[in-house]
Amino acid sequence: MTVRQDQLKNGFRIVSEHMPGLQSAAIGIWVTAGGRHERIEQNGIAHFLEHMAFKGTERRSSLQIAEAIEDVGGYINAYTSREVTAYYARVLKDDVALAMDVIGDIVLNPVFDPREIEVERGVILQEIGQAYDTPDDVIFDWLQEQSYHDQPLGRTILGPTERVSSFSREDLSGFVAEHYGPEQMILSAAGAVDHEALMKMAEEMFGHLQPRKGLVPEAARFTGGEARQEKDLEQAHFALALESPGYRDDGIYTAQIYSTALGGGMSSRLFQEVRESRGLCYTIFAQTGAYADTGTTTIYAGTSADQVAELATITIDEMKRAAEDMSEEEVARARAQMKAGMLMGLESPSNRAERLARLVQIWGRVPSLEDTVAKIDAVSTEDVRAFAERMAVQAPAALALYGPVSGAPSLVELQERRAA
Repeated sequence: MTVRQDQLKNGFRIVSEHMPGLQSAAIGIWVTAGGRHERIEQNGIAHFLEHMAFKGTERRSSLQIAEAIEDVGGYINAYTSREVTAYYARVLKDDVALAMDVIGDIVLNPVFDPREIEVERGVILQEIGQAYDTPDDVIFDWLQEQSYHDQPLGRTILGPTERVSSFSREDLSGFVAEHYGPEQMILSAAGAVDHEALMKMAEEMFGHLQPRKGLVPEAARFTGGEARQEKDLEQAHFALALESPGYRDDGIYTAQIYSTALGGGMSSRLFQEVRESRGLCYTIFAQTGAYADTGTTTIYAGTSADQVAELATITIDEMKRAAEDMSEEEVARARAQMKAGMLMGLESPSNRAERLARLVQIWGRVPSLEDTVAKIDAVSTEDVRAFAERMAVQAPAALALYGPVSGAPSLVELQERRAA
């Protein structure tokens, strides 16, 4: 399998990987226009725009968009994150040109019919309401807000109700004009694809666009802080975030190995101590996420009101213990989990296309899998222990609590325990 990468004269980028033996392909457009690219008055508009792409173009109605792909047995979807908006499809190899035509159409030619805007506004407001009714969703929005307070990166992707309720056709068109230039777009495809054919289609569909520099997002600053809301729920929800490396920092591999060993699976320290040995919760995990210039290591658990204080203090104690006695065997297991998860995931053309697009956005190129595996293997037990020491004692932290949490320790109290 060979990765090929090209660029049109206007800056539009194309990256693909042919996967022999597959009869299907994943193809999509990734746009560097996510939540962190919004001004405060635009908060939620990138996600609104993603919804509106499927509500009709100059050539197709919303039904015709869906039928075009589903008539050939494929599927089409989109998502908005804090750094990108993606529009993608999975189809059989003979239908790649069709998928490209549909995706290009919804990205370039949305009509933003005022009637459809009102319909989709209602859908998004329902989505926001659903998120507020899902504790283990809303707590991560609060945690993000505390981690990056008063910054685009800290704002919810869905946006607040009052903003979503006021977006107009002109607001949507304005965001497209600001952020949907050819230099902000990447065509990424994997599976049964032909790179030369993709280049030709890209030139025909996107080659006419005029270059325009996108707005540079505000640099991230991990601020830390605490959000706590008492509510009559069955469980107390606990989420702790600690500042970690971004994607462009090789320390990301150490951070991911650390979080895997700490709480990434059934054999991890937190799972074994908090759930298996003490029975304090059903769900507990640790994970490391990253952006271009920052990242967070997050620990989440749900427990009862009378056990949330014990769970929180044990979590801090396990973090401190990891700095002292993280073993070679634990690090080796975490490395193996990380490599296996990555490699098994790349057997899916959809996952592979997404990875290609994200790497091109971050690095401007696609590092080889061998290089990535080598960086994972290069992380030593000493590296993980040193990182664990920083996480346990020094790293800036944010805390979110939701539910019957009156008995939970504050962030200040947890910081004191970290320093003890």
